[in-house]
Amino acid sequence: MQVSIVIPNYNGKELLQRNLPQVINSASNSEIIVVDDGSTDGSSTFLKQHFPKIKLIEKVTNSGFSTTVNLGVKAAQNAVVVLLNTDVVPQTDFIPGLLKSFRDPQIFAVGFIDLSQEGVETVKRGRGIGKFSRGLFVHARGNVNNSNTLWASGGSSAFRKRIWEDLGGLDELYDPFYWEDIDLSYRALKKGYQILFNADIVVRHAHEEGSINKLYSKNEIQTIAYRNQFIFIWKNITDRKFILQHTLWMPIHLMKALVKGDFCMIKGFLWALSMYASIMRHRNLHNLNVVLTDPELLKKYDE
Repeated sequence: MQVSIVIPNYNGKELLQRNLPQVINSASNSEIIVVDDGSTDGSSTFLKQHFPKIKLIEKVTNSGFSTTVNLGVKAAQNAVVVLLNTDVVPQTDFIPGLLKSFRDPQIFAVGFIDLSQEGVETVKRGRGIGKFSRGLFVHARGNVNNSNTLWASGGSSAFRKRIWEDLGGLDELYDPFYWEDIDLSYRALKKGYQILFNADIVVRHAHEEGSINKLYSKNEIQTIAYRNQFIFIWKNITDRKFILQHTLWMPIHLMKALVKGDFCMIKGFLWALSMYASIMRHRNLHNLNVVLTDPELLKKYDE
């Protein structure tokens, strides 16, 4: 079994210049694919000049993370695909240890420890937990000493391509960013596949240097995050009690947002509402052949 590495890029020339040599050194001669999401900073020219052996896919216009990653995974030649953001660097030659985690054919994905640089603090991320509370799906950073995870991060994890294709890849409804990896992982778990968290694989993540924080305002980021939270709930939650909770709590949440001046939540809700027909089409497509209910699934990943 061999590995392909897919790196989505948007105006990340400086990050590629700094981090790509380290990725190559850690990749054990793996296939490396960079998908450029319509960059305007000369990223593609830089890659052609300095890294001609890397497979480069160029998009004409910028559309977002899911669309970009899906193109990269589709082009990958190997059975396991590692997704790395341009601001993420593996610390060691991680491929041999990673492949051991995929010996079980039911393993869909493996998450890594993400040493996230956030200001002066380094936070250990990579393992996710979640619960349904007051009508909303709430996710959080989990204890990295456990080996299970609710999702594998789209910026620093590995995925089995065969299952990725079976699931239909990342849902492009979530473009430009956020929640797409949680959505894909949740769908995989509901169908009975497994996701592992491997604490022996470590990446360093310069979280604040990524393109999202550079190109979007805090309000824009928060509005998109809220919109995608609603998309996730309306698309994936099928338990009747959870749906009832969501229906009863939403007027309360929106009223509180109005009182607090949290207009990002209101805008995100209205934006998601405008996409409702598309969300329902994806809901009907992605909820076929599930083997776990929402409560059964979340009970395993609440701590």
